[in-house]
Amino acid sequence: MRKAKPSAINKVETVLENIRCDIEGVIAHVTISNPGKLNALNMAMWNALTQHFIELNARDDLRCIIIRGADKHFAAGADVEEFSTVRNTLADGMKYHNQTVAAALKAISECQHPVVAAIQGVCVGGGLEIAISSDIRIADPASRFGIPINKLGFPLAPKELQSLLGLVGRATALEILLEGRILNAIEAKQKGLVHRLSDDVHAEALETAKRIAEGAPLAARLNKKFIRRLSFVPERLNDDEQLEAFSFLNTRDYQEGVLGFLAKKVPEFTGT
Repeated sequence: MRKAKPSAINKVETVLENIRCDIEGVIAHVTISNPGKLNALNMAMWNALTQHFIELNARDDLRCIIIRGADKHFAAGADVEEFSTVRNTLADGMKYHNQTVAAALKAISECQHPVVAAIQGVCVGGGLEIAISSDIRIADPASRFGIPINKLGFPLAPKELQSLLGLVGRATALEILLEGRILNAIEAKQKGLVHRLSDDVHAEALETAKRIAEGAPLAARLNKKFIRRLSFVPERLNDDEQLEAFSFLNTRDYQEGVLGFLAKKVPEFTGT
């Protein structure tokens, strides 16, 4: 459901499926909210995030976007409770990741305006991927990071892995994914997941956005575009590799991991 209303001069609020966008002057604020679930994103929320950023990208009157989570958490990744309906088969899983999630992350990373992530509390799984897709990441010292999907019985999708690998490199990407460990903010900063820490994340994010807004917007947009263009881009996976990447959807371990998570039980993985 979409609601939009002008609440003050040059201020607009738009809400799509629990993803809220407030525009004040030349700075937009995007807030992820899913009460009771640490802002985990369901499919409708991923689609809403895509739509918000497509619309923000089309505006030439903006200078910066701040993305944050509601209720003192950034986001706990994808909503596992809907996996049985949206990604329980090979075809659905490939569509979910290669289209739904990938579209949102691409809309953020390729948005012409600089994006600042203001991170508090939990920033894991898809939440961390949203942060990685942003240009500058500022975190509260008490925030927590990781991609513990090995405990759910599945790997990181190739397009999502590419972003993590591009940011932190091979060694750290392997450590994050193979251990599935939750990192504190200091270690996340040491590993390159965070630019800086602040006791007042939202104030620091706003000051960062204001500094960006004071600069030349065309220069900022060109810097973003050509840094992305000149970064290493690996050869596209072929069809067989794509199928192999999502073959976990047909395994017992995947079912064990997801069902164990929902039942709050430790899964017993057998490698089958």
